Amino acid sequence: MAENTDVVVVGGGYAGVMAANRLTRGDDVTVTLINPRRTFVERIRLHQLVGGSDDAVVDYREVLGERVQLVVDTVTRIDAAGRRVTLASGGTVGYDYLIYAVGSGSADPAVPGAAEFAYPIATFEEAGRLRPVLDAAPATAAVTVVGAGPTGIETAAELAEAGRAVTLVCGGGLGPYLHPRGRRSVAERLAKLGVTVLDGPDAKVTAVACDAVRLSGGRELPSEVTIWTAGFGVPDLAVRSGLSTDALGRLLTDETLTSVDDVRIVAAGDSAAPSDLPLRMSCQAAMPLGARAADTVLSRIAGERPSPLNQAFAGQCISLGRRAGIFQFAHRYDVALWFHIDGRPGARLKEFVCRGIVKHLADEAGKPGSYSLHRVSGGAERQRLLRAKRGQAPATAERAA
Repeated sequence: MAENTDVVVVGGGYAGVMAANRLTRGDDVTVTLINPRRTFVERIRLHQLVGGSDDAVVDYREVLGERVQLVVDTVTRIDAAGRRVTLASGGTVGYDYLIYAVGSGSADPAVPGAAEFAYPIATFEEAGRLRPVLDAAPATAAVTVVGAGPTGIETAAELAEAGRAVTLVCGGGLGPYLHPRGRRSVAERLAKLGVTVLDGPDAKVTAVACDAVRLSGGRELPSEVTIWTAGFGVPDLAVRSGLSTDALGRLLTDETLTSVDDVRIVAAGDSAAPSDLPLRMSCQAAMPLGARAADTVLSRIAGERPSPLNQAFAGQCISLGRRAGIFQFAHRYDVALWFHIDGRPGARLKEFVCRGIVKHLADEAGKPGSYSLHRVSGGAERQRLLRAKRGQAPATAERAA
């Protein structure tokens, strides 16, 4: 292995922390993690931050290896030719390899008034801004949650369990990932909590005002607090840096997560688009991708051929307040099965998963290389999709080192 190889990891979320910890397997690898926050954000608990049942942060000392240098700053540009990144503070950091793990956040809503009057909660800062707004609102205030994916469902349930009057506007169907049996279970729990669920073609938001939400069917809902959970976007760092991306801005890579532009840049997590077939944005995908990205870098340092992506999914778990939840099982290729666990056992399983994720990161910090879920077989369907592209996927970058 080459001496004193410097690897910079941009982004300290689930993928970035996993990658940084795993990189320390290399005795002569210096790892720098650059992240704008001083604490690790448990993004899967942000709905609890909004509801007041958790602060959604963990000290980096609990999840980050001792050999990883944490730099609290924001990367504003990647200079691939010069192998360095520019920081918001004005400095630069050089690298031999870079792992791009900037994650995702709220998408810019195209609905009139949404940006001005609705509160997104995809990031820690956004959830933190909403919390005092809810605290200041009367207990009887009408709260509207827009978006019926996991974040919307969890937020609606959390607030309703706390006594809020909540309307969940689906914009289509409730829990589109869920199997119909799982969807019925979620709908029953939301009804028990008093959540009004609006779904179907007339339940798309067309405008948001300071005190109301207008729907495609012509209905206007009074709404003193509107929470926006519809859709995710990714930071534009790759675009601003002149790197190839998909239409959403995710870094285009091959199946080893190596950038199609530069063999020295590897991506992981929500901001990666391997072969222009990105995985579902989720913590469940981010951590294995972080491990795979680190393995790719270590293989290249050692002069070995990196292994390709082999991603398996288990399903989707959703909390429905503090006393119920659902774990929706799925095929390894991420299609929901009929089987699910709900109620109190579902809530306990969801909490077990949340704690287990932090434990996985801490274990990798203490014993780099111990994580192995990214090696679980599950890539058959992906290989079929790749073959269907008939050679249209981006080729592996082979630019001179």
